Amino acid sequence: MKIAVAGTGYVGLVAGVCFAEVGHDVTCVDIDENKVKLMESGVSPIYEDGLEELMKKNNATGRLHYTTDYAKAYREAEAIFIGVGTPEMPDGSANLSYIATVCRQIAESIVHDCLVVVKSTVPIGTNDKVEQFIKDFLVNDVKVEVASNPEFLAQGTAVRDTLHAARIIIGTESKEAESKLMEIYEPFHIPIVSVKRRSAEMIKYACNDFLALKISYMNDIANLCELVGADIQDVAKGMSYDARIGERFLNAGIGFGGSCFPKDTKALKFLAKQVGYELKTVEACVDVNTRQKTRLFEKAKERMITFSGLKVAVLGLTFKAGTDDLREAPSSENIKLLLEQGADIYAYDPAGVPRAKTEFPEGKIGRGSICYVESPKEALEGANICFVFTEWPQIKSVTPQQYKEWMRTPLVYDGRNLYSLQEMKDTGIEYYSIGR
Repeated sequence: MKIAVAGTGYVGLVAGVCFAEVGHDVTCVDIDENKVKLMESGVSPIYEDGLEELMKKNNATGRLHYTTDYAKAYREAEAIFIGVGTPEMPDGSANLSYIATVCRQIAESIVHDCLVVVKSTVPIGTNDKVEQFIKDFLVNDVKVEVASNPEFLAQGTAVRDTLHAARIIIGTESKEAESKLMEIYEPFHIPIVSVKRRSAEMIKYACNDFLALKISYMNDIANLCELVGADIQDVAKGMSYDARIGERFLNAGIGFGGSCFPKDTKALKFLAKQVGYELKTVEACVDVNTRQKTRLFEKAKERMITFSGLKVAVLGLTFKAGTDDLREAPSSENIKLLLEQGADIYAYDPAGVPRAKTEFPEGKIGRGSICYVESPKEALEGANICFVFTEWPQIKSVTPQQYKEWMRTPLVYDGRNLYSLQEMKDTGIEYYSIGR
C-alpha cells in the first residue's frame, strides 16, 4: 500500500521505516531539505538502535522515499500517518499546532478518498477535531476518515518495539477505516486491538501514565527505605516475583525524563482539570518526579561547603541509555544547579553531547563552566565529586577501583544504583545512591 508519513522524528521516521520493512511503499515527509538529503543517504537524524540499517536496506529496495513535497506525497497516498510532535505548553496542555498544519496541507492536497491516521500522542477527542478540521479545508470532493493509532515505543528499542510489539491499538469510527488499518498492519503479524477513537487516545495516556506512576512509586519507596534502613534493590527483587506487579519499571533512581512520560503525565493532569476532575494519582506522580530529579544534588549540597571552583564529573547526559534525547533529562536540572553554584563541570556521554551543547554551550556559563570529554576517565581524573545520571554500558564499566585511582576525592553520587554498597565502601569511596 502507498503510505505517506508526516514528520520524520522519533515517531514518524521509525513508523515509516518499519512500514517499508514489511513491504509497503512509504514516503516520509519533512520540511527540512537538509534532513531529507541526509535520510536519502541512509543517515538517521535521530539516534536509534537498528534504524540506519533498515533505512539503508529499504532505501535500496526503492520502498522508502523522503521528500519536502508534501502535496505530491499526500496526493498519491492511500493512507497518511501523522507523526509530528505535540510538545508541552507552559500550562501542561499539548501543543497541536504542528498537527493542524499537516491537516491543512492534507486537506488542500488529496485528490481521492483517503485514510488519515494520527500516531502522535494527542488529548482525548483530538481526532474528532482533526477529522472536522480536514473536512473544513478540503479542496476536492473526496471522502476522508481519521483513525487513531498511538505508538508505544521506548527510545533505544523503538524499531524492535514496532516490529515485535505486544499489540497494535487502532481507534476507528467505521468498518472501512478499521479494515484498511487491519490491512496495513497484517504483515506485522501482531495482535490488533480495535476500539473507538477516543478509547484509543485514552489507552495511550493510560499506559504511559501507569508506567510513570510505577517509577514514581518506587522512587517514593526508595526515599523511605533510606530513612528506615531498608534497601530498595532488595525490596524491588522481592516485588518482582509477584506476577501481578511484574519485574519491569521497578528500578529506583533520579526520576523519569524523555519525550513521553513527563509530557503525558502533565497533559492528562491538565485534561482532567479541564473536565472538572482531580486526577490525584497522576498529580502525585508529577510532584514526586520533580523532587526526585535533584535529590542527589541536595544530598551533595548538604555535604559540601561549596561547589565553586571544584571539578565536578558528570557521567551521562541523556535521560536514559540508548538514545541521544535530553528532553526532561535529570542531568539538565542538575547541571543548571551546579553551574549556578560555580562548579567546573566535565561531562561525558557517548551520544548526548551534540544536543547538550545546544542547551549548555562549552565554556564559561555564569559562575561555572562546562567541558565535554571523550571518556569517563577524562571526566573523573582529578575530580572532587562525581554524579552518575545515565546507565550507559561505558559508564557501568568504570570500576570502583578506577574511581579511587582517578578522582582527587573519591566522592560519588550515583543516580542509577550501578554499584554495590559494600564494594564501594571496601574500595574507600564515599558513595551515595538512591534508596540504599
